[in-house]
Amino acid sequence: MIHEYIRDVPDFPKKGILFKDVTPLLQSPAGLRETIAGMARSVEPATFDLVCGIESRGFIFGTALAHHLGKGFVPIRKPGKLPWKTETESYQLEYGTDRIEIHQDAVRPGQGVLMVDDLLATGGTMEAALKLVRKLGGKPVGCSFVIELDFLAGRKRLEGVPVHALLHY
Repeated sequence: MIHEYIRDVPDFPKKGILFKDVTPLLQSPAGLRETIAGMARSVEPATFDLVCGIESRGFIFGTALAHHLGKGFVPIRKPGKLPWKTETESYQLEYGTDRIEIHQDAVRPGQGVLMVDDLLATGGTMEAALKLVRKLGGKPVGCSFVIELDFLAGRKRLEGVPVHALLHY
């Protein structure tokens, strides 16, 4: 059902890319409810303590999932957005590099963490997020996505962590 709420936007953010827009999904109470329920079914809640979401749409799905499962939420943000001491990880983009950050006290050693984002493409952002959580001593138990672009093979970069996506393109 949730695939009905994914809008294709041609040539965004640049020519030749078919963007998968989750905005209509977020606007649908039934679609959003089914998405969070589907993500919740992808992992055993007893195996983790925290849900970690990556800026920005990972915040939307991650906080809703954390609330649904009675877990805490940890944001991973772009540089300079977190007010406390941070750990930083760089990752490769198509042209150049980018960075993400997490508070140094966001995850305690040994805590299980479910990683969440809206879309898995090349896997670079989630790979960096996994490194951040592991730097803090956290134990990623899985990566949950709404959408996976299978042709980009991003899950190969996330070896050692179960990967679940509700929709595959």
